[in-house]
Amino acid sequence: MFFCPANRVWGQHWEGDTVVGKRAGQESVVFSLLEKKTETYLAFRIPGKTSEAVMGLMTALHDEYGENFSRIFKTITVDNGSEFADFAQVEQWGTKAFFAHPYTSWERPQNERHNGLFRAFVPKGASIEAFSDEDILSAADELNGRPRKKLGYRTPEELFDAFLDAVFAA
Repeated sequence: MFFCPANRVWGQHWEGDTVVGKRAGQESVVFSLLEKKTETYLAFRIPGKTSEAVMGLMTALHDEYGENFSRIFKTITVDNGSEFADFAQVEQWGTKAFFAHPYTSWERPQNERHNGLFRAFVPKGASIEAFSDEDILSAADELNGRPRKKLGYRTPEELFDAFLDAVFAA
């Protein structure tokens, strides 16, 4: 595990949600994940607001990180939306899945806040179809490149890169 100078563990605990565009999930949506300590924000365009699309992305992330997946994603908290109906399947990879209560966005506050910041790049009501996968990833990169006071004026990107280095070095 990677320890920051303040002796806190970075990485591992995530909040997830979907950001819908114009047609309330009848078209592409953005699936976002936020790591709670480093405030690393990941955003991916998926084909729709369905559990198949969400699990397809999670499977792709699992394939990318392989045996380190459960070390990087120790826990993930999502809401009780229909798009997360099959989300408990991530537990077969060693990741603990938690579900927030209905209508309690305050149980995932950091992700909700970052989804609001993300709206500067993809305005509410705009079709997600109008944005490429690169546009979505670029918006997340922009958010991760901003220094944060609570992180000692370091960026989420710096801290998450250091965390990944530690995970893959072990």
